[in-house]
Amino acid sequence: MSAKALILNNSMAKNKSSGKKKFNLEFEMRSSPRILFNYLSTASGLQAWFADNVIVQDGNYIFQWQEEDDATAEMINNKDNQSVRFKWVNEDEEVYTEFEIITDDITSDVGLMITDFAESEDLEEAQMIWEAQVDKLRNVLGS
Repeated sequence: MSAKALILNNSMAKNKSSGKKKFNLEFEMRSSPRILFNYLSTASGLQAWFADNVIVQDGNYIFQWQEEDDATAEMINNKDNQSVRFKWVNEDEEVYTEFEIITDDITSDVGLMITDFAESEDLEEAQMIWEAQVDKLRNVLGS
């Protein structure tokens, strides 16, 4: 299943200071919220699917990829088994990446909502990158 892009007019408003646009992607996940949350909130979990290496140093998460520059983020919100938000260092205050676990009250289906920001011309590429990353996460989870 590919991502369902929830790119709505009101959420596509440009961030005035950075020029980036906010977008949301929702993915169906076959995992318990507790297990999924571990892969979204810990260095070892994030390293399994999101980055080649993740180091936590002085409260900051340093994400390392082989072919890209390192990126540093501060975890600014952490709600157990529900959501985690990273504020990227060297980005405007309004620019962040958030992972939110959504559980349907009736069916108990689990979803992952990703909120991120990208330049207008990079939105399609950003969506494709997230789809690939979440496919990797699904493989790690065995779903």
